[in-house]
Amino acid sequence: MSVQIRAKDITLTEATKAHINAAIDTFRKFRLDGTSYNVNITKEKKGVNVEFDIHIAHAQPVVISQSDDVLDVAIDLAIERTSKALRRLHDKVISHKATSLKDVEVAEV
Repeated sequence: MSVQIRAKDITLTEATKAHINAAIDTFRKFRLDGTSYNVNITKEKKGVNVEFDIHIAHAQPVVISQSDDVLDVAIDLAIERTSKALRRLHDKVISHKATSLKDVEVAEV
């Protein structure tokens, strides 16, 4: 698994990098077998754009893009949206593996 944080036309502090790495560690709690985590931060005319690109084995990649005027706000909103998307994917995978009613045997009392 690889983690890449790229910044274009903006400098990232160590605290910002640590915040992003901590968020990626929380993404791992969903146990979706993420193969690569790419974070792209670019400066735009009005604010910044933060993009999380998460490649997951046996699933489509999760790509979340968030723009805002303030870098920290954009990062926090992107982290929140990515967590929501990963949680939904996790619930989908777990419910898919659930036992169907056809497979349940009737127990006689």
